[in-house]
Amino acid sequence: MVSVPEATDPLWDIDQVSAYLKVPKRTLYAWRTHKYGPQGIRVGRYVRYRRSVVIEWVDHMENDDDE
Repeated sequence: MVSVPEATDPLWDIDQVSAYLKVPKRTLYAWRTHKYGPQGIRVGRYVRYRRSVVIEWVDHMENDDDE
């Protein structure tokens, strides 16, 4: 797991995660309802994602493909 102090690990909004993963926002919302994809954090009525969690999830997906 990536160990990054929370103060230096920014929260990404749905647009930033969508752009990074190159998937539609609708896909991210669908993944969330199916408990798939990077874990999001609810902040009020918004969903945010820690940058390190998104990158770690991508790395994990890449490593699973290698096996």
